[in-house]
Amino acid sequence: MAILKFRIYFEEDDSVYRDVVIRHKQTFFDLHEIILKAYDFDSKHAATFYRSNDHWQRGREISLERYDKKYKAAPLLMKETTIGTEIHDPNQKFIYVYDFAKNWTFQVELINVSKEENPKVTYPSVVRKEGIPPSQYGTKGLLGERFADIEEKYDLTKGAEGFGEEGEGAGEASDEHEGEEHGSDEEIF
Repeated sequence: MAILKFRIYFEEDDSVYRDVVIRHKQTFFDLHEIILKAYDFDSKHAATFYRSNDHWQRGREISLERYDKKYKAAPLLMKETTIGTEIHDPNQKFIYVYDFAKNWTFQVELINVSKEENPKVTYPSVVRKEGIPPSQYGTKGLLGERFADIEEKYDLTKGAEGFGEEGEGAGEASDEHEGEEHGSDEEIF
Protein backbone atom coordinates (compact mmCIF):
# COMPACT_ATOMS: atom_id res chain seq x y z
CA MET A 1 0.00 0.00 0.00
CA ALA A 2 1.39 3.42 -0.93
CA ILE A 3 2.02 5.94 1.82
CA LEU A 4 1.74 9.56 0.70
CA LYS A 5 3.58 12.33 2.51
CA PHE A 6 2.12 15.81 2.13
CA ARG A 7 3.55 19.14 3.25
CA ILE A 8 0.78 21.55 4.26
CA TYR A 9 1.93 25.16 4.14
CA PHE A 10 0.02 27.98 5.78
CA GLU A 11 -0.59 30.20 2.73
CA GLU A 12 0.36 33.48 4.42
CA ASP A 13 3.71 32.20 5.74
CA ASP A 14 5.49 29.31 4.03
CA SER A 15 7.87 28.91 6.98
CA VAL A 16 4.84 27.51 8.84
CA TYR A 17 4.06 23.99 7.66
CA ARG A 18 3.09 20.52 8.78
CA ASP A 19 4.06 17.19 7.19
CA VAL A 20 1.46 14.46 7.29
CA VAL A 21 1.47 10.85 6.10
CA ILE A 22 -1.63 9.11 4.83
CA ARG A 23 -2.47 5.93 2.91
CA HIS A 24 -3.39 6.44 -0.75
CA LYS A 25 -6.66 4.53 -0.14
CA GLN A 26 -7.76 6.94 2.60
CA THR A 27 -10.16 9.75 1.74
CA PHE A 28 -9.89 13.49 1.48
CA PHE A 29 -12.06 13.60 4.60
CA ASP A 30 -9.21 11.85 6.46
CA LEU A 31 -6.75 14.39 5.05
CA HIS A 32 -9.08 17.25 6.05
CA GLU A 33 -9.23 15.95 9.64
CA ILE A 34 -5.46 15.49 10.00
CA ILE A 35 -4.81 19.02 8.66
CA LEU A 36 -7.18 20.46 11.26
CA LYS A 37 -5.48 18.42 13.98
CA ALA A 38 -2.01 19.47 12.79
CA TYR A 39 -2.94 23.16 13.05
CA ASP A 40 -5.05 22.85 16.23
CA PHE A 41 -8.26 23.92 14.48
CA ASP A 42 -11.72 22.62 15.37
CA SER A 43 -13.97 20.93 12.81
CA LYS A 44 -17.00 23.22 13.04
CA HIS A 45 -16.75 24.93 9.64
CA ALA A 46 -17.11 24.32 5.93
CA ALA A 47 -14.07 23.12 3.98
CA THR A 48 -12.97 22.24 0.48
CA PHE A 49 -9.95 21.07 -1.48
CA TYR A 50 -9.06 22.14 -4.99
CA ARG A 51 -6.82 20.10 -7.24
CA SER A 52 -4.03 22.47 -8.28
CA ASN A 53 -1.13 22.89 -10.65
CA ASP A 54 2.41 24.20 -10.14
CA HIS A 55 1.09 27.79 -10.19
CA TRP A 56 -1.42 27.12 -7.39
CA GLN A 57 -4.42 27.68 -9.64
CA ARG A 58 -7.67 26.14 -8.42
CA GLY A 59 -9.01 23.20 -10.39
CA ARG A 60 -11.53 20.46 -9.62
CA GLU A 61 -13.16 20.89 -6.22
CA ILE A 62 -13.31 18.13 -3.60
CA SER A 63 -15.72 19.42 -1.02
CA LEU A 64 -16.88 18.43 2.45
CA GLU A 65 -20.46 18.75 1.16
CA ARG A 66 -22.32 20.46 -1.68
CA TYR A 67 -22.62 24.08 -0.67
CA ASP A 68 -25.18 26.62 -1.80
CA LYS A 69 -23.04 28.19 -4.53
CA LYS A 70 -22.56 27.94 -8.28
CA TYR A 71 -20.19 25.24 -9.45
CA LYS A 72 -18.61 24.96 -12.90
CA ALA A 73 -18.62 21.20 -12.35
CA ALA A 74 -20.24 19.32 -9.48
CA PRO A 75 -17.68 18.85 -6.71
CA LEU A 76 -16.38 15.49 -5.64
CA LEU A 77 -17.16 14.75 -1.99
CA MET A 78 -14.35 14.26 0.54
CA LYS A 79 -15.89 11.19 2.18
CA GLU A 80 -16.31 9.44 -1.19
CA THR A 81 -13.02 10.39 -2.86
CA THR A 82 -9.80 8.52 -2.12
CA ILE A 83 -6.62 10.52 -2.32
CA GLY A 84 -4.92 8.13 -4.73
CA THR A 85 -7.58 8.75 -7.40
CA GLU A 86 -6.69 12.46 -7.55
CA ILE A 87 -2.90 12.10 -7.74
CA HIS A 88 -1.98 12.86 -11.34
CA ASP A 89 1.55 14.14 -10.83
CA PRO A 90 4.49 13.04 -8.61
CA ASN A 91 4.43 16.57 -7.13
CA GLN A 92 0.63 16.85 -7.00
CA LYS A 93 -0.68 19.99 -5.32
CA PHE A 94 -3.99 20.82 -3.69
CA ILE A 95 -5.35 23.98 -2.13
CA TYR A 96 -7.28 23.48 1.10
CA VAL A 97 -9.71 26.16 2.27
CA TYR A 98 -11.28 25.99 5.71
CA ASP A 99 -13.96 28.24 7.26
CA PHE A 100 -15.16 30.29 4.31
CA ALA A 101 -15.83 33.32 6.58
CA LYS A 102 -12.18 33.44 7.75
CA ASN A 103 -10.91 31.86 4.52
CA TRP A 104 -8.02 29.90 6.05
CA THR A 105 -6.02 28.72 3.04
CA PHE A 106 -3.33 26.04 2.99
CA GLN A 107 -1.16 24.77 0.17
CA VAL A 108 -0.92 20.97 0.18
CA GLU A 109 1.96 19.45 -1.75
CA LEU A 110 2.85 15.80 -2.25
CA ILE A 111 6.52 15.51 -1.24
CA ASN A 112 7.07 11.75 -1.00
CA VAL A 113 5.54 8.40 -1.93
CA SER A 114 6.66 5.30 -0.07
CA LYS A 115 5.72 1.66 -0.47
CA GLU A 116 6.81 0.88 3.08
CA GLU A 117 4.21 1.27 5.80
CA ASN A 118 5.55 1.97 9.30
CA PRO A 119 3.83 -0.41 11.75
CA LYS A 120 4.39 2.12 14.58
CA VAL A 121 2.39 4.86 12.81
CA THR A 122 -1.39 5.23 12.85
CA TYR A 123 -2.42 6.68 9.50
CA PRO A 124 -3.07 9.50 8.89
CA SER A 125 -0.49 11.09 11.16
CA VAL A 126 1.40 14.36 11.64
CA VAL A 127 5.13 13.63 11.34
CA ARG A 128 6.64 17.13 11.40
CA LYS A 129 5.66 20.59 12.65
CA GLU A 130 7.52 23.76 11.70
CA GLY A 131 6.70 27.31 12.74
CA ILE A 132 4.05 28.81 14.98
CA PRO A 133 0.59 28.10 13.57
CA PRO A 134 -2.07 30.78 13.25
CA SER A 135 -4.66 30.94 16.01
CA GLN A 136 -8.07 29.97 14.68
CA TYR A 137 -10.13 32.35 16.81
CA GLY A 138 -7.83 35.19 17.73
CA THR A 139 -4.36 36.17 18.63
CA LYS A 140 -1.96 33.83 20.33
CA GLY A 141 1.24 35.13 21.86
CA LEU A 142 4.49 34.08 20.27
CA LEU A 143 5.24 31.89 23.26
CA GLY A 144 1.70 30.53 23.51
CA GLU A 145 1.17 28.04 26.33
CA ARG A 146 4.87 27.97 27.17
CA PHE A 147 4.68 31.54 28.46
CA ALA A 148 2.31 30.47 31.26
CA ASP A 149 4.97 28.00 32.47
CA ILE A 150 7.67 30.69 32.41
CA GLU A 151 5.39 33.18 34.17
CA GLU A 152 4.55 30.61 36.85
CA LYS A 153 8.16 29.54 37.38
CA TYR A 154 9.58 33.05 37.68
CA ASP A 155 6.43 34.78 38.99
CA LEU A 156 6.51 37.60 36.46
CA THR A 157 3.38 39.12 37.96
CA LYS A 158 5.35 40.80 40.77
CA GLY A 159 7.66 43.74 40.14
CA ALA A 160 11.32 42.81 40.03
CA GLU A 161 13.59 44.13 42.74
CA GLY A 162 15.13 47.47 41.86
CA PHE A 163 12.38 48.40 39.42
CA GLY A 164 9.56 50.68 40.41
CA GLU A 165 6.06 51.04 39.07
CA GLU A 166 5.28 53.29 36.13
CA GLY A 167 5.29 56.96 37.18
CA GLU A 168 7.80 56.49 40.04
CA GLY A 169 10.66 58.16 38.25
CA ALA A 170 13.51 59.87 40.12
CA GLY A 171 12.65 63.20 38.48
CA GLU A 172 9.10 63.12 39.85
CA ALA A 173 10.31 62.35 43.37
CA SER A 174 12.68 65.32 43.37
CA ASP A 175 9.96 67.65 42.00
CA GLU A 176 7.49 66.60 44.69
CA HIS A 177 9.99 66.94 47.51
CA GLU A 178 11.83 69.99 46.28
CA GLY A 179 13.60 71.65 49.13
CA GLU A 180 13.05 68.74 51.52
CA GLU A 181 15.93 66.79 52.90
CA HIS A 182 15.84 63.04 53.14
CA GLY A 183 16.66 61.66 56.54
CA SER A 184 16.94 58.07 55.41
CA ASP A 185 18.07 56.13 52.38
CA GLU A 186 14.73 54.32 51.92
CA GLU A 187 13.54 56.10 48.78
CA ILE A 188 16.86 57.17 47.30
CA PHE A 189 17.89 55.33 44.13
